[in-house]
Amino acid sequence: MKKEKKGVRLEHISKIYQDPKTGKEFYAVQDTTLDIEAGTFVTLLGPSGCGKTTTLRMIAGFESPDEGEIYLGGQPINSLTPNKRDTAMVFQSYALLPHYNVFDNVAYGLKIRKLPKEEIKKRVMDILHLVEMDGMESRMTNQLSGGQQQRVALARILAYEPEVLLLDEPFSAMDAFLREKLRLELAQVLKAYQKISILVTHDRDEAFQLCDYLLLLSEGKVLTAGKTREVFADPKTPQAARLTGCKNISRILRLGSHRVRALDWEGLELTTEKEVGEEITHIGIRAHDFVPVSESQTEALSTAGSGEASLILVEDPKITEMPFEWYITLKNGLWWKVEKDIHTSDPSGIIPRWLRVAPSAIVLLREGQ
Repeated sequence: MKKEKKGVRLEHISKIYQDPKTGKEFYAVQDTTLDIEAGTFVTLLGPSGCGKTTTLRMIAGFESPDEGEIYLGGQPINSLTPNKRDTAMVFQSYALLPHYNVFDNVAYGLKIRKLPKEEIKKRVMDILHLVEMDGMESRMTNQLSGGQQQRVALARILAYEPEVLLLDEPFSAMDAFLREKLRLELAQVLKAYQKISILVTHDRDEAFQLCDYLLLLSEGKVLTAGKTREVFADPKTPQAARLTGCKNISRILRLGSHRVRALDWEGLELTTEKEVGEEITHIGIRAHDFVPVSESQTEALSTAGSGEASLILVEDPKITEMPFEWYITLKNGLWWKVEKDIHTSDPSGIIPRWLRVAPSAIVLLREGQ
């Protein structure tokens, strides 16, 4: 008989700590409400100190909410100890058992469940193959690199098959190549997992690549939440836009229903696709969304009229070379990214006199939502 799939609900959850220096209380997490359906992969994305790890630890049972209730499968679990919840957490610090070898670390939870020896052996070896630790099952944990230890920690949790898998920045100790490789593998594993996975990260690329649903957090509060692609496309507020990687953000003066003046970009006037309501206070433009415009195109656009051309004069550009991109900062403060290959080191010819941004690429934002 299959286990019933269980969802997680956080209902007005808050966690209060006391500052050891001042003695003042502060919210690490404040009034968070969230429903997570079974089979969903959720990311909590935000800077250090925003409350994302505290939220994860409350779901796991290592911290208790000061306000609100957490439910698993409709049942309140605030009073349950971590071992009584059907959850499992991969820590930043790995939390491996130092006197056990790799096999026994991965098998630990299965042995507690008293599964048959042959089933334990098969499941452990299958998981070790998945995380590319074949042949290392007899090694002690102090004989492994940091990345290998993290893979063992992940394998131990996956073998246990909890209803809720909690991942606290699981790739933070890995080099860039291994991190990307294991990300892709984890995405495939969790796609078939059909249970809840919650990832804490400050890496927006990781969040976008892995997760169905995204929560952006800052100072203990949820800024916005929704499907990952929808949040990136429409982050709602300037603070949320910055967390999704939008560096070009300006206050605006509304000139019309589809026309704005960017106050932080030397009064640049731009046309928007979406209607600019009275509540809109800022706009954002992502660094890849500028389009070079030739002189002839500039003349044609200007003649056709109108200020709908949204032309941007490129003055006094400051150029920084990266391996696969040019970072270009304009005099008015706008930041532009241009792709390049590793064999190109001369930026001559890539900087036009004019840029244009499509009305559809301008993100409308409101302060304080």
